[in-house]
Amino acid sequence: MADGTMAAMMVVLGFTDMSLNHCPAPSGCFGRSDTTPRLAISAGEVIERRAEASREAFFRYDLGRNYGPFGRVVGASFGEDGNVWIGVGHTYHIESGSGLYYAQFHAMPGIYFANGGFDLGGPIEFRSGVEVGVDLSDLRIGLSYDHRSNAGIYDENPGIETLQLRVSVPLK
Repeated sequence: MADGTMAAMMVVLGFTDMSLNHCPAPSGCFGRSDTTPRLAISAGEVIERRAEASREAFFRYDLGRNYGPFGRVVGASFGEDGNVWIGVGHTYHIESGSGLYYAQFHAMPGIYFANGGFDLGGPIEFRSGVEVGVDLSDLRIGLSYDHRSNAGIYDENPGIETLQLRVSVPLK
């Protein structure tokens, strides 16, 4: 998925949803709406590419504010080899009819510090992915797959994929 497939899926699904459900709204296509802010903690492993298998912890805060179908999010990940990634971006959330199951796409540009860990080619790195899981109201448990790379803005673009178990809780 090194070609930005997850980010493209988020944009296509989000804009489709926006045109069907948000543009007729009085507040417009990108109208602001409040949602419950959530804190997510996930842990997993680098699973592909040229990187050595390593563990990573990822902390994410969903800000509790949407613009049209897109939520706002900030996050930071810490690898066992010393690497750190910090970013901001957007999410797109889909729920099943019952609200029990969900999928959430995310796209986040950020800054990467290798700190002796895997070299991703430069400091600007984009993180995009998908999470699927179950929403138990006070607790979401999901499996997240994401990709990080520099989208070819540097000469080297090895990229990495991670698979993580994510738990999130509402903060209100």
